[in-house]
Amino acid sequence: MSTDARLTLITRPDCHLCEDAKAALDRVVAVTGDRWLEKDVTGDVELEREYGDRLPVVLLDGKEHGYWRVEEERLLRDLTTPQL
Repeated sequence: MSTDARLTLITRPDCHLCEDAKAALDRVVAVTGDRWLEKDVTGDVELEREYGDRLPVVLLDGKEHGYWRVEEERLLRDLTTPQL
């Protein structure tokens, strides 16, 4: 996916919540037209240290937006609200 994605999903293999989050992000971007990028913590010590106990984690514009579950309505609102 493109590097200009506003959304990043931090995941790991065999994570059922990660699969749920991917589906939720797909629903959100179907509405907004945005893109999302997936980053796997496997083999990345820094990502594992930062997010390992809270996966999946959604980043919006590089900042943590939430973890474990995607709050779709909140994410839609935050993606469509003009930034100051």
